[in-house]
Amino acid sequence: MPHGPLRGVTVLDCATLFAGPLAATILGDFGAEVIKVEHPRNPDPARTHGPAKDGVGLWWKMLGRNKHTVTADFSRPGGAALLRRMAAEADVLIENFRPGTLERWGLGPDVLHAANPRLVIARVTGFGQFGPYARRPGFGTLAESMSGFAAMTGEPEGPPTLPPFGLADGVAALTLAGAVQTALYHRDVHHGPGQVVDLAIIEPLLTLLGPQATAYDQLGVLPVRTGNRSTNNAPRNTYRTRDGRWLAVSTSAQSIAERVMTLVGHPEVTREPWFATGAGRAEHADLLDDHVGRWIAERDAAEVVAAFEKAEAACAPVYDIRDVFADAQYRALDSITSVQDDELGAIRMQNVLFRLSRTPGAIRWTGRAPGADNEAMFTERFGCTAEELSALREEGAI
Repeated sequence: MPHGPLRGVTVLDCATLFAGPLAATILGDFGAEVIKVEHPRNPDPARTHGPAKDGVGLWWKMLGRNKHTVTADFSRPGGAALLRRMAAEADVLIENFRPGTLERWGLGPDVLHAANPRLVIARVTGFGQFGPYARRPGFGTLAESMSGFAAMTGEPEGPPTLPPFGLADGVAALTLAGAVQTALYHRDVHHGPGQVVDLAIIEPLLTLLGPQATAYDQLGVLPVRTGNRSTNNAPRNTYRTRDGRWLAVSTSAQSIAERVMTLVGHPEVTREPWFATGAGRAEHADLLDDHVGRWIAERDAAEVVAAFEKAEAACAPVYDIRDVFADAQYRALDSITSVQDDELGAIRMQNVLFRLSRTPGAIRWTGRAPGADNEAMFTERFGCTAEELSALREEGAI
């Protein structure tokens, strides 16, 4: 990938378990040289999370793609010196140690910036670098709980519901990748120094929840669980077809709502005064859901989707991953792409996040074994001698 837009940017991925590493993956997909730095005896636990084939972790194959892998124990003098050496030549360092840990090892931002004033230090933790919770262990599940997401997710009479995947970590990773590029833009375009990015995982998901904060501030309104319905418009739900498939319908736009109700044989509701606003329709969700649900229940999924498409109304099947693999649109976009892996041969995984017309991203290789690039990186990239590497091994620093 000679023309990746982030070519020339060196990223030290010193983080573990999802938010930080996924941000580094995104940067690597678009040309950054990413060096994954792991503890020599306790590598990133993400390697053993999720399903495995023949003892090979499959999640890591995606999360570790486009990354060189090296090992270093920063708590040992040799490992700390090695990080300072790498940081002196890097553009970005991503870490998720508890606040104060790097400082305890003599690797705080003041030290790293003394070695490299241009370094962008991205610190991602559960609760941020300061405040009463800063030193607590923090994971995405806690962010999904504390942000208000779980409180508004689930059926009205059911419990708060957590997502079955790392939603908060994923949102934080996307945010962190953007934050890093923002800091690099400031450094390179406005000729500023490097700086520290402080990202608390509890915050990005809070932003995605929309106007909740302002609505509570101004109106005292608390969100409630509405299942698959929306408090902003209707009909909006999942509906079961005659052949047992589930379909999702959305009517955020007024014109779409009118088309849907005309399609299902109830144009009369579109003339009601309350139908003219999303909030008005949401107040009559029982009536609208009944009309739409009955019409869909009398037809097979393919017939319903075809009718909605002809009517230019919004409808989509509820997919599992088998359906994603088979879907014509996903296949046209190459959203699930095939990559060659040294251990497993050809494997399929999610492609890069977006397409650039002139400088596209690419998956160059899949996740490597811990320390696979120790020799090449430490000697060829960072100038260590064979004697220095031998000493670091003897110390247990790599």
